[in-house]
Amino acid sequence: MKISGTDALLVIDPQNDFCEGGSLAVADGAGIMPLINRLAERFDRVILTQDWHTPDQISFASNHPGTAPFTEIEVAYGRQMLWPEHCLQGSPGADFHPDVAPTMQKALAVIRKGYNPAVDSYSGFFENDHRTPTGLAGLLRDLGVTRVFLAGLAFDYCVRFTAEDAVRQGFEAVVIADASRAIAPQTETAARDSFRALGVAEIKAAALMG
Repeated sequence: MKISGTDALLVIDPQNDFCEGGSLAVADGAGIMPLINRLAERFDRVILTQDWHTPDQISFASNHPGTAPFTEIEVAYGRQMLWPEHCLQGSPGADFHPDVAPTMQKALAVIRKGYNPAVDSYSGFFENDHRTPTGLAGLLRDLGVTRVFLAGLAFDYCVRFTAEDAVRQGFEAVVIADASRAIAPQTETAARDSFRALGVAEIKAAALMG
């Protein structure tokens, strides 16, 4: 697969709290960082997303006494999974993983999301109310991007919802499966089912390395 001047690489949440030792670690999260760096070398346009939460974030189980993490609750905008506290603004856990430093240096922009305490944000395009934009779509259009490639953490949440919204916003979306990691097998399967339904492509990084 050939990378063109209208392509962009979206690197989703390559942050310490989603890697080994973090408060919401994804298995082998840090292991994808060298591959992401190699991919970033091939793109002219690289954009990162960054979870950026306040302590009173609605999605933190600690803000719902008696409710355990990984429980779903009903909130004003629909169903919301509750998580351990993670990616607090200015904390080491919110920092980008050190192994992804070359990609950070190349990035044209960082889209911060989830900073509204009343609404979580998985997608790089919209908060979880599916109405409040982050500005990513406008940035991509201003850059002349028509196709986005996605990698990062986690495959079954923030990568998934960003890819889905990319298609809904009129972009072609391609998920680089081996440059992403999932939280759980069942949600990974659900993500793949959704990708097939929406026309989101999945590839391996090797398809871009030729």
